Amino acid sequence: MTAHANAPGPDSDRDPEPDRGRVVIGGAGGFMGRYLADRSRGEGREVVTIGRSGSDLHWGDERGIAAAVDGAALVVGLAGKSVNCRYTPANRAEIFRSRLETTAELSRAVARAAAPPPLWVNAATATVYRHAEDRPMTERDGEIGAGFSVDVAKTWERALFRDELPGTRRVALRSAIVLGHGGVLGPLRRLARLGLGGPQHDGPWPVSRARRAAGTAHARGAGRVRQRFSWVHIEDVARVIDFLERHPELDGPINASSPHPVDNREFMATVRRVLGVRFGPPTPRWALEIGAIGIRTETELVLKSRWVLPQRLAEAGFAFAYPELEPALREAFDRPRG
Repeated sequence: MTAHANAPGPDSDRDPEPDRGRVVIGGAGGFMGRYLADRSRGEGREVVTIGRSGSDLHWGDERGIAAAVDGAALVVGLAGKSVNCRYTPANRAEIFRSRLETTAELSRAVARAAAPPPLWVNAATATVYRHAEDRPMTERDGEIGAGFSVDVAKTWERALFRDELPGTRRVALRSAIVLGHGGVLGPLRRLARLGLGGPQHDGPWPVSRARRAAGTAHARGAGRVRQRFSWVHIEDVARVIDFLERHPELDGPINASSPHPVDNREFMATVRRVLGVRFGPPTPRWALEIGAIGIRTETELVLKSRWVLPQRLAEAGFAFAYPELEPALREAFDRPRG
């Protein structure tokens, strides 16, 4: 039986309680940042947010950020321009800049702290792994991919671990697609209700020399199986961070992904079932490419096969509140079981 999102997992009774002091969240205006800030405040923790607007502190306020980080129990870095856009030169530059400059600001603040935070968890992405149709990727045997998105992921992680910060443990949280109220599920709900909630099929598509040189062209998979879809519920991302606070032996890259990934067809069929939509025709790549131009995004976001398993969390005894897809979607869509 799947545990409720707010119920403690089986690991919580035996793990030591961490310092529940101040949490500093960089990039607090996004989907995940808002969730973590609200959740931490609900637990009675002091929360200091950093963002472009509507936050306690703004990026560029190095003195204020340093004061917030000094003596904090936890720093969480989430800042970065959304990759849900066309990969124009300007957007590619901003995707890099927004991640690297904010990560460097947090690193300088940690380095200056008289009482450095014991843990800094920074967002990373499971997109760092290659397009995988043959086997799942873990932290130990996963193969790093190639192309623009992978370069972003690798550079972001290097920025996290670059400086000498002996008093602070650092974790790169390689998250799969995060499910919750909002995020990727808003557009999917609309598409499904319009009768467009079928699987997305890869296929041939001409690629310009410029896109190939920039590393932004999705390379068609081998076609042996449908693309895999690794996912994680947002409550489990928060619980992973709690778990990391209680487990000082864990550092470096950590895959935040359900232990039960699905393929694209199963994912979309489950979305339709939860929403009560009976039919969704498949969408071929040519239609996806045309549609992506219209809504200013890239087909890689749905066509890349992400097959990721949380090996290090499993070995450490982490128990997911939402290991199975349908209960995770029902919670995210607020749909009771029929």
